Amino acid sequence: MSRLIFSNLLAAAIMAVATHASADTLTDTLSRGQKAQEVTPTPDKKIPPVVHSAVGDSSAGVAGRLRLYNIGKRQQYSGSQHDTWDTDVFSPKSAIFSPDGKRFYVNSLEGCRTVVYDSETLDKIATVKYNFPAGGGELVAPMSGYYPFTHYPDGATRSFSGKPVEMALSHDGRYLWVPFYRRSFDINAQDPSAMVVVDTHDNQIVRLFETGPLAKMVAVSTDGGLVAVTHWGDNTIGLLDVSADEPARWHYLPPVIVGNKLTLNFPLDSAVNRDAKSGFLLRGTVFTPDDRYLLVSGMAGPLQVIDVKNRTHIGSVNDLYGLRHLEIKAGYLYGSHNISGMVLKVRLDSLIASIDRARNAGSRRFDIGAPVDRCAVGKGARTLNVSPDGTYLFVACNSASAVYVVDAERMRVADTIRCDSYPVGLAVSPDGHRLVVTSQGRESHGGNAVNLFRIERFGSDSLFLKSLQPPAEEDVAISDESGEDQSVVNYRRDRRLPILGAVLLLLAGGVLIAAGRRRRQK
Repeated sequence: MSRLIFSNLLAAAIMAVATHASADTLTDTLSRGQKAQEVTPTPDKKIPPVVHSAVGDSSAGVAGRLRLYNIGKRQQYSGSQHDTWDTDVFSPKSAIFSPDGKRFYVNSLEGCRTVVYDSETLDKIATVKYNFPAGGGELVAPMSGYYPFTHYPDGATRSFSGKPVEMALSHDGRYLWVPFYRRSFDINAQDPSAMVVVDTHDNQIVRLFETGPLAKMVAVSTDGGLVAVTHWGDNTIGLLDVSADEPARWHYLPPVIVGNKLTLNFPLDSAVNRDAKSGFLLRGTVFTPDDRYLLVSGMAGPLQVIDVKNRTHIGSVNDLYGLRHLEIKAGYLYGSHNISGMVLKVRLDSLIASIDRARNAGSRRFDIGAPVDRCAVGKGARTLNVSPDGTYLFVACNSASAVYVVDAERMRVADTIRCDSYPVGLAVSPDGHRLVVTSQGRESHGGNAVNLFRIERFGSDSLFLKSLQPPAEEDVAISDESGEDQSVVNYRRDRRLPILGAVLLLLAGGVLIAAGRRRRQK
């Protein structure tokens, strides 16, 4: 009898171990409810394998709290399904929702256009194309004088196409600001680029401003009266006064220089890598809620601090180094670190108090002023966005080809779901129901896809009820099989439980056998 019991226990133990092993596969780790992922090997080991998502994918979920569902795609790559094919999706870079959440906008960088979609149906509402036959014509704002053309004397009137990067909304969502990486004729992004303003009521361009070289990030002040555009190309930040209601009255203020403004003198007939060796690589840009400071991250430098009122660079936070994207939510500053695959959180009031103390002491080196909470996510942590209630942090992880969900309070990975390869941008809708992710691609591999996810939050009386139950203590492992780009691996704590259960079952079986032997000896 004891042998029979032990055999059953042993079988159960083996099953538990086997179940544990299968749960550690990449497909299950990414999303338990999705189909097996399609992985296309690439000849270059530096580029992680290509991954394609599927409508119907679902995440493993956070027990009783949250789950993600892939509810729609728009894509343009070989093998795409007919009902998801969209030729306007060409190297999609970023996304943003309208204030009412009914629409979202996607910047197709190489497509030189912004595409407007319905958030519920994924129907295309409009396409705004950035092809200017004469530098923009009557839409062009008067040149400010701050950004002269030095390599292309006719640059201000020369025809060009604009490559849209990031975007922001002003005037309660009426105007969409879209800076261009470069003008198409400026192969090394060393002369002024441009930024358009789109009226979201009719999706028409109403204004075109020049910018500094290689414009990337754009942000609007809390009071809505100031727009900042960050120039990756030369260590400068442009500022526009947009306090007037009419676009014709908007105008540039003197730019802010961070450190030394770079002198650019690249060839005109051959391209160089402008994404590297461009000073601090200024990118993430956010205004503090009181509009006293503008915080700008450097992917090759520390967090920079700008005095908004005086429009001057006052110093840097050296301990916050190499951040790509910034967001302020619910009293915290969040940042992503691309290379390490990390996200971090800092108390904003402590940081500002530390800046104020240092300024009063005459110092330009600022301390963080509080502990920094960090969380390892997938390699290539790019854009991040915090849920409206501040509970969860969503991160596009480029090398991992996945979206990570982080418990913002505990700063622990809570969930993850695959998406098409090399995601760079994402946005959470104002009501927290939707998540849109843009997958740009790498060196003609993967990408060219937009994924729309439904965020399902569980609660008895509110979508964002936070007092449901303690979040599951789980970290997720992602392996992208790329060697150099392998993600930070953190195994789920609850996956230790099947092995522990198997050991206990084996021990129990041993006890039963020993007891049976003693009975026979008696």
